[in-house]
Amino acid sequence: MQDRLLTLKHLRYFVALAHSGQYRRAAEQLDLSQPSLSQQIAAFESVLGVKLVERGRRGVILTPAGREVLDQAQGILDGVDRLMGVSQSLQDGVSGTLRLGSTSTIGPYVLPRFLQHLHAEHPDLKLVVRDGAPRELLNELGNGVHDVVISQLPIREKDFQSVPLYREPLMLAVARDHRLAGRGLVTPEDLAGEDLLALGDAYALRNEVSRLGMASGARLRDDYEGTSLDALRQMVAMNMGITLLPSLYVRSEVPDENGDVAVVPVKGGLYRTVGLIWRHTTGKPALLRRFREVAETVISQVFNDRVQPMGG
Repeated sequence: MQDRLLTLKHLRYFVALAHSGQYRRAAEQLDLSQPSLSQQIAAFESVLGVKLVERGRRGVILTPAGREVLDQAQGILDGVDRLMGVSQSLQDGVSGTLRLGSTSTIGPYVLPRFLQHLHAEHPDLKLVVRDGAPRELLNELGNGVHDVVISQLPIREKDFQSVPLYREPLMLAVARDHRLAGRGLVTPEDLAGEDLLALGDAYALRNEVSRLGMASGARLRDDYEGTSLDALRQMVAMNMGITLLPSLYVRSEVPDENGDVAVVPVKGGLYRTVGLIWRHTTGKPALLRRFREVAETVISQVFNDRVQPMGG
């Protein structure tokens, strides 16, 4: 009879598999081996007495029963998450653990100051940070891997809520010996015929580069997709093309003089909006509220010389 008991572990494993679409990816998120995850899913199916998933060529396919069970399982897990967060919401102070997902084009340049301020204000609050590409982070947010994600906005997912933190200028980066280096300002027309370099399509920043190409007549190279801002900068330094770099990255990694690339503003201004994203059903409203307050304070006090604060 013990084997017929339904557990929260069954629900979490099934929801993670359903959202990730692959046993390998779900197992990595859950820190399990694939065989162990397969056994847990089979046990869940045995408890319910129905087939929930099928293996397809491109990953997992939910059966009709699986789709119905997914909605119910997600609702139960959301309710448990809210229940566990009730005591923290009622506390005067802030303690516990907040799991934060951060994109690699944002986190390294703002999170150290966030963490410094957060620890000073709320030493009992533990922040667990994990980097990833935006698509991956949002998928993991839906699975409950993260409580909040800092990423580029806007988002289209209906199950998430977001708030903008700041508007960040994007700077044109060219090689030091490029014809546009040293300009005080460039126009989109100046970029006609240039090769544009961008991150892979998992990164929202690629969309800004693509839009610049369409507006200026520059060519977005499809034979190279960067995996990091550092990789893009190095390609630009070798005159393989030009790109857009976020202002906070430029401040951190590109010296005003003697750097390997030159940065130039584009007439009219190019920007991206960065903000916080969380599930509507999160069970940690108090922790999220305090983290948002800290983030807005740091942006307005530390980074307002490079970005436009939007919080508050």
